[in-house]
Amino acid sequence: MIKKIIAPVQAWILLQGKCVGCGRNLSLGRRIEKQDNSQKVICTCGRIFIFDKRKGKYHRATFAEG
Repeated sequence: MIKKIIAPVQAWILLQGKCVGCGRNLSLGRRIEKQDNSQKVICTCGRIFIFDKRKGKYHRATFAEG
């Protein structure tokens, strides 16, 4: 039940380009280029995100991507 409440809020925060944990802009995070036209973004709080350049969107990295 809590996931149903938190997931839309986290999706909205990611659309704003901010970290879901600390709220900092992900543009300030460390970026590592990947071969599949995306970037691995590591926030200052340690959370890992993937930025898809084609779509222009962020998503949380899975264990396989991280």
